[in-house]
Amino acid sequence: MNEVIQNILTRRSVRTYQEKQISGEDLNAILEAAKFAPSGMGKQCWHFTAIQNKEVIDKLVLTVKEALKKSEIEQLKKMADNPAFNPFYNAPTIVLTAYDRNAQTGMEDCAAALQNMFLAAHSLNIGSCWIQILAITCNDPEVRSLLTELGIPKDYDLCGTAALGYNSKEAPKAAPRKEGIVTIIK
Repeated sequence: MNEVIQNILTRRSVRTYQEKQISGEDLNAILEAAKFAPSGMGKQCWHFTAIQNKEVIDKLVLTVKEALKKSEIEQLKKMADNPAFNPFYNAPTIVLTAYDRNAQTGMEDCAAALQNMFLAAHSLNIGSCWIQILAITCNDPEVRSLLTELGIPKDYDLCGTAALGYNSKEAPKAAPRKEGIVTIIK
């Protein structure tokens, strides 16, 4: 089987990571793959913020948890009240993917960039997971202030976060694929 297709078919979301940090070389390769994702009209209206500093990630976790406590959604409040809850699953590296909210295809462009990151990470034997929590909380005043402090432009919204690190256990098996979801018209 073609190695690109094999990489796509074997990639899984990882939610348990070793403390070992990924290398700068691997992080740069993953970010380069993100920058080469397709974007609407080639505008590349995205911004990537890679964080490998544990103290900064911990500060982001606490800020997000405080924002979730204000949520009207009970499940989010319960998650935030759990002292063990870490929305980034203790990954040693996270990449925040933001887009210009005035761009017509900003969300879609960032989604393609995230997928490129996940596939690049998998090809380097690095686990990954798409985290949506910052897309939910990015407009909370404290979260927005921290995002701005981290260099994300004020007029950018978060699409998603890539959690990256080495798997601490075997990746899960793929769920069976649904039948009847493809139509081919010739």
